[in-house]
Amino acid sequence: MPRVLRDCCRCYGAVMDTPTRRSRMRRTRSGKRIELTDRDLEIFRWLARYRYLPSTYIHAFAGGASETRFKERLGDLYHEGYLDRPRRQWEMANCRHRPVIHELDTGATRILDDAGIVEEPRTWFAASPHRQFSHSLMVCEVLASIELGVRAVPGLRFIPWPEILAKAPPATRALATPIRFPSATRAGGVIPDGLFGIEYGGAEKRQYRFFALEADRGTMPIARSKPDQTAYLGKLTAYHDVLSAQAYKPHLGIPNLLVLTLATSERRLGEIMRRFAEQRGNTAAFLFKALIEPELRSPAPQLFSEFWHRCDLPPVCIDREAK
Repeated sequence: MPRVLRDCCRCYGAVMDTPTRRSRMRRTRSGKRIELTDRDLEIFRWLARYRYLPSTYIHAFAGGASETRFKERLGDLYHEGYLDRPRRQWEMANCRHRPVIHELDTGATRILDDAGIVEEPRTWFAASPHRQFSHSLMVCEVLASIELGVRAVPGLRFIPWPEILAKAPPATRALATPIRFPSATRAGGVIPDGLFGIEYGGAEKRQYRFFALEADRGTMPIARSKPDQTAYLGKLTAYHDVLSAQAYKPHLGIPNLLVLTLATSERRLGEIMRRFAEQRGNTAAFLFKALIEPELRSPAPQLFSEFWHRCDLPPVCIDREAK
């Protein structure tokens, strides 16, 4: 560097220096006091509903004209201890090129507690770290995408599982795991990855449909030689028993149930559908769709508005009332 330029840099260092960029992976407190806004509170509330959400989803829920400024605000809330960024995300492929995933930290939890705000969760994930982090994240992304799709249509309402459980029979609410459906052929019944309903506002009366969600990342074998071993077809068979016996009616008090399978591979989904159709006759209540994982990094409301496939039957959409 020429001597004149070095001297200028010494004299005008305060102007020439640029702020050090903080790491996405490690918290660096600045010590500055953050004035929380209504939008910050909205961010906290959505993360109380969904255990994990990428920044793209939080922006879709909480709004804001500039997504860049919104991400900067998420950074401030993270570095000052309001939000956390699960460490498991940094083990994922292309983690540096993914939207950063957030969850509540003690700062935001304290704010919600002090304000007496209790949100209805959309998932039933425990507060402790999850061994199957990628699967838990996918469940959050799928449910959040569907809820965003519902919110975009006037007259429709997303029904979270606590609201469903609140209207269930007392015997079900008293169970240790009330969201477990009893099955005659599967020991321990079947627990969906997600459970929700949709209220459709018709001209004369409202209609309701309820859904059990299964998020398939291809980590579970489609079938096994031994019936007591875990396999995806075994889980669908348990659901088939629940639907055939209409066990969801006395268990949760709901009038119907559809089973959604979202897979991350078209080829695997086709194999699941083929083999399931061969094993079972009436599969009208089983809906299938594939979406590769990169498409879930941003909200995918098309999960609500586009067709879901059925075995040997016409596809259906879940964004409209049943006919």
